[in-house]
Amino acid sequence: MTATADAVRAFRERLALPGLVDVHTHFMPERVLAKVWDHFDSVGPLTGVPWPITYRHEEEQRVALLRDFGVRAFTSMLYPHKPQMAAWLNSWAADFAARTPDCLHTATFFPEESAGAYVRRAVEAGARVFKAHLQVGGYDPNDEALEPVWGLLAEAGIPVVVHCGSGPVPGKHTGPGPVTALLARHPRLALVVAHMGMPEYGDFLDLAERYERVHLDTTMAFTDFAEQFSTFPEGELGRLAGLGDRILLGTDFPNIPYPYDHQLTALERLGLGDDWLRAVCHDNGARLFGLA
Repeated sequence: MTATADAVRAFRERLALPGLVDVHTHFMPERVLAKVWDHFDSVGPLTGVPWPITYRHEEEQRVALLRDFGVRAFTSMLYPHKPQMAAWLNSWAADFAARTPDCLHTATFFPEESAGAYVRRAVEAGARVFKAHLQVGGYDPNDEALEPVWGLLAEAGIPVVVHCGSGPVPGKHTGPGPVTALLARHPRLALVVAHMGMPEYGDFLDLAERYERVHLDTTMAFTDFAEQFSTFPEGELGRLAGLGDRILLGTDFPNIPYPYDHQLTALERLGLGDDWLRAVCHDNGARLFGLA
């Protein structure tokens, strides 16, 4: 991993960055992560593209790698796929954040009667970012059970990283429609559209232009891997540049089929300039999460 750490260090030093802020990294209970890795091991037949896990290591080593890469703040993106799971995940994530000070305390939810109560408990316990996975969870963000959740998070201004695009495989509630309806009711939500909304890039750029608190994260977008099946339209680069204050670095570490530095290379070769890269890789995330 030394070569990767050296490449990331060279990137940071060239841009004079104090570190990276990665809003889309995954840490979760080991048995849950094992099932996630099993999913990626089997996703090749669905997409036609193998998905090997580059950083299939123990938790302690994964944390150490991010620190070696100079990531000053990261997340523990975790998500339920069924009811009565989210509160348990939130308890684990709170403990992980307490013993991992450079991890932004992450929480999640699922459409169920108890959601409002356990989300409020997570907020009161110091949660700084939430994860919603419409594809894996298979739920509509407009489910009535989530109304108190969205209202609370909009009022608190806590960002929600939401996988709502239809990549790599469409879900019943993916695509721009459900999120557009959600934002019409809660326009002050600080949503972070994961994966730039791939493959519906243009539609989610529309939402970011319409709602000032909507951000997009770069997770896997623009990489050689993603470009095989979800090419970012060259004609949208101007809009991407114009939204430079609301694009956030995300990588999907450790569940990526290439070295960590490739995400940075993919961003650099867009040709949007050093100021854009500095904002995306550090400054926007530092501002969103109030990092000193």
